[in-house]
Amino acid sequence: MIESLLVANRGEIARRIIRTAKRLGIRAIAVHSEADADLPFVAEADEAVLIGPPNPALSYRNTEAILAAAKATGAQAIHPGYGFLSENAEFARTVEASGLIWVGPDADAITAMGDKINARNLMAAAGVPVAPGTTDPAADLDAAVTAAAEIGYPVMVKAAAGGGGMGMGVAVDEAALRTEYDKVRAFAERMFGDGSVLIERYFPRVRHVEVQILGLADGRVVALGERECSVQRRNQKLVEESPSPAVSPELRVRLLAAAVRAGEAVNYRNAGTVECLLDPATGDFFFLEMNTRLQVEHPVTEYVYGIDLVEEQLLVASGLAPTFDPDALTPSGHAIEMRINAEDPKRFLPGPGVVKTWVEPTGEGVRVDSGYTEGNTVTPFYDSLLAKLIITGDTREQAIERARSAVGAFRIEGPKNNVAFFAELLENGEFLSGAYDTGIVGRMR
Repeated sequence: MIESLLVANRGEIARRIIRTAKRLGIRAIAVHSEADADLPFVAEADEAVLIGPPNPALSYRNTEAILAAAKATGAQAIHPGYGFLSENAEFARTVEASGLIWVGPDADAITAMGDKINARNLMAAAGVPVAPGTTDPAADLDAAVTAAAEIGYPVMVKAAAGGGGMGMGVAVDEAALRTEYDKVRAFAERMFGDGSVLIERYFPRVRHVEVQILGLADGRVVALGERECSVQRRNQKLVEESPSPAVSPELRVRLLAAAVRAGEAVNYRNAGTVECLLDPATGDFFFLEMNTRLQVEHPVTEYVYGIDLVEEQLLVASGLAPTFDPDALTPSGHAIEMRINAEDPKRFLPGPGVVKTWVEPTGEGVRVDSGYTEGNTVTPFYDSLLAKLIITGDTREQAIERARSAVGAFRIEGPKNNVAFFAELLENGEFLSGAYDTGIVGRMR
C-alpha cells in the first residue's frame, strides 16, 4: 500500500481524502495557497506546504510547485481530487515521470475522454449509445448550420474540451445557433485553450444519470450503480441521489453494462464516471461524457455499496485487490447529497465572506463533508462549494424525511448560502414524486 500521499487539492475534497489516508495509516500531506492557510484540511494533514498565492494558476494548478512539495516531503503518491489538475493528462504523465504514483486513470485514458468528440466516437465504436451529433468539430459557422439542419433542432452547442457544465449553449433555430456558436467558441478558447465545437441533439425534457465505474488493478472494470443528477442550475449539479428513481431494474442492467463497455474501451483504471442523458419518455439513454476522476457526488455511491471510494482508489493505484468482491456487488438503501454553496438561494450568485456561525446537523443517516468551519473566510478565488450534506436511509422516503431535519438544523451565517433552496426542494411535489428532470430548478424559479 502507498505509505505517503500528497493531496493536490483543497477544501472539502482534500479534507475527505486526508481522512481516509490517515485511517489507513498513510501519511497525508496537504498543499495550500496563502488564502487557504487557515482551512481545516491544512490543520488535519500530517504535513502541509504553502505552494503559492490565491490565484489557482499560481498554486493549485502550478505543476512545478506541487511536484516540488512532493519531493520536499518525501511523498510517494499524488491524489488530484477533482477539478484543478485532476483531468490534466500532461500533469499525470509528469507525476509518473517523476517516479511518483498517480492516483487516477492513466494519461492515455484522460486524453481519450478529454475531447468530447473523440470520446463520442470511441463510445459509439464500443457499442455505447450516443446522441445524434457531429463526429468531427464544426470547423466554422456554416458547418455548424449544416450539421444542425441534419440533426434537427433544438441542438446543443458544446465546447469539445469543456466540462463541469461549462461551455454549452442551446439553439432552437438557425438564428440562435449563429449566436450560440460564436459565444461557445469564444468561451472555449478563453477557458480551455481550444475553440473546437460540436453540435449535438438537445433534449428539452431529459434526466442526467451517471454510472460510477472502477477500473481494478487486475484489469477488470466494474460498475457501482447509478446516480441521479438532474437537479441543476446553469447545467451544474446541486443534488444527487442513488439509486435513481427513474431507473428500472431492466434499464439499470443496460445502463451499467454500457458504462463497463465505456471503461473497457479505454482500458480504464481507478475511479471514473460515465455520464448519460436519459429520455424519460422512451427509456433511451445516451453517452454524455466520461469524467476521469473522483466525482463530487461519490459519497452517495459509497453509502449504497458500503465502500470507501478513496480507499479503493488507493488500492488500485497500489496494485492491490479491492475490499469488495466484484462478482457480488449488492446495493442497499438510498442516499441523497446536497451541495451547500456560498451563493444566494434564489439567483445562485456567489456570496463569499467570513463564516461567523457554522453549525452542522447530526443524527442517524447524516454525513457532512465540509471544507470550512467557524472563523474561516470564503474567498472569491475558488469554487463556491462549502460542504456536502449527505443523507442516507433504508428508503428514499426515509432519506428525504431525514434530509428535511438536517437542512433545518444546518446553520451558516456570514457568506450567502443555498441551504434555504434545499428546504424548498424537499417540499417540492415534482422532486418528491421522483419524476423530475433537468428543468426542475427553472420551474421552481
